[in-house]
Amino acid sequence: MNPLIELENITYKKQDKSILQIPEFQVYPGEFLGIIGPNGAGKSTLLKLMSFLDKQTSGNILYRSKLVPPGNAPLDLRRKFSIALQQSLLLDGTVFQNIALGLKIRKIPRKTIKEKVELWMDRFQISHLAKKNTATLSGGEAQRVNLARAMIVEPEILFLDEPFSALDFPTKIKLMEDFKAIMEGTGTTAVFVSHDLMEIHFLTNRLAITINGEVQQSGPTKRVLQHPNAAASSFLNKWKKFYPELSSSQFPESKLKTAGINL
Repeated sequence: MNPLIELENITYKKQDKSILQIPEFQVYPGEFLGIIGPNGAGKSTLLKLMSFLDKQTSGNILYRSKLVPPGNAPLDLRRKFSIALQQSLLLDGTVFQNIALGLKIRKIPRKTIKEKVELWMDRFQISHLAKKNTATLSGGEAQRVNLARAMIVEPEILFLDEPFSALDFPTKIKLMEDFKAIMEGTGTTAVFVSHDLMEIHFLTNRLAITINGEVQQSGPTKRVLQHPNAAASSFLNKWKKFYPELSSSQFPESKLKTAGINL
């Protein structure tokens, strides 16, 4: 299978400080790729480079085997991506208006916009909020709107930078359950940065562990967590204090059931 995105000999520096050194890295069609690592590991920077929100210091990024000029990704390529961040960054207006925004920018016919907004509000279980102003939403409601707004344009790749981290545990788990079902139904490729190993294990099927700006190990999520190399183990061992069942094939389901969540 040919990758959607390829990184070749990527470096990224800021004020002469090395942030990333990635000899090679790929994102494949249909996968839900998780990126995890300690603070300052370069996770969000890697996501920004792959989504062309920032440009590398050196090296190449290819999309479908075609070289993308650094800092000059064409509009039609950038419109193939959607991004959802920790902060929902909703505009002043109704839920309907916010979800419709991407389609309006693309000059989609009004009737089609209405149909698609109603579809995605239903999928994210927020139809009853259509006329509410976004300023009145709870954190969980706002993040559902944020994700619906990202998905309605049917992106080839959805980039996620810690969209669940600010939510309380029950709200997070319910949204993650619903979101996982939606993603499995659409088959959308996703790149997901998180600091929470439970989120990564529950949602992703491939995992990259970044430490000190380098991808130390990548592969199927359960295989990486159950058979980490030496570098990845140094990071994962810290998590075993919180998740002693980390190496179990039943993680994170066992952890969620302990908290009263039945999956």
